[in-house]
Amino acid sequence: MTLPTIDDLQAKAAAVHEALPWIKRLSGCTVVVKYGGAAMGTAGFDAFVDDVVLLRYVGVDVIVVHGGGPEVSQLMTRFGKEPVFVDGHRVTDAETMDLARMVLVGRVNKTLVGRINTHGRLAVGLSGEDGLLLVARPRVDPGGRDLGYVGDVEAVDPTALRALTDKGLVPVVATVAAGPEGLPYNVNADAAAGSLAAALGAEKLVYLTDVEGLYADLADPGSLLEQLTVAEVEAILAGGQVAAGMVPKLTGIVTALRGGVRRAHILDGRREHALLLELFTDSGVGTMVQAEEES
Repeated sequence: MTLPTIDDLQAKAAAVHEALPWIKRLSGCTVVVKYGGAAMGTAGFDAFVDDVVLLRYVGVDVIVVHGGGPEVSQLMTRFGKEPVFVDGHRVTDAETMDLARMVLVGRVNKTLVGRINTHGRLAVGLSGEDGLLLVARPRVDPGGRDLGYVGDVEAVDPTALRALTDKGLVPVVATVAAGPEGLPYNVNADAAAGSLAAALGAEKLVYLTDVEGLYADLADPGSLLEQLTVAEVEAILAGGQVAAGMVPKLTGIVTALRGGVRRAHILDGRREHALLLELFTDSGVGTMVQAEEES
């Protein structure tokens, strides 16, 4: 076993020193983190869990919102159902809704909760149906296509989340919402995270996905946009030149920042400790969006 050198130890101490002012700034604040299904199962997963636990221990109120689209599609295929998407939304009949609920609430949510709780009594899993956290209205497709049990977030009641964070716990939210007549509705996790961040008055909203951030040119990974204002994001959305998977993230960011959240971030969740690198270092990683341009 090779012992660390003095230089190695000093580098670690310097990293902690760099993080200190950012820790002081975020301690006592709320951060909503949406962990995408595409990032799960990658090398960054264990590091993500560690990052969430560290944030909780330094006094940050963390709410984890998760997707699970790839696993839903896999289960649908096993049951002989072909996944169909319209403008990025999964067409969801009654059987598909049952499968989605099974995956998101019964499997992905419990996996995340279990992994976080290897560090102690920290995480509690819930869905948007619990305590009417998320209430959805049926999504109306502009083309008149029947999307089934697909909804848009109509209302958020963060009472249950606040009760958990006040006790030092980490809520882990599966985005199945309560719809008309008490039926479950499938809502986009990116959009739900933006609505939750706004309702909670969060300091930050973070999306962990499978790309480095938002690119000026989709074909050029070197065109990463490191910093934007919410007005610039709205202009990008209006231009219609964004990849389909990025649209709900940018829409969620607009919802959050127009609702009072100060900053939002899009990061590569496959990168180990991307969350800490963005929140607790001077340079950060990925794309940051702020409410307005800072002087």
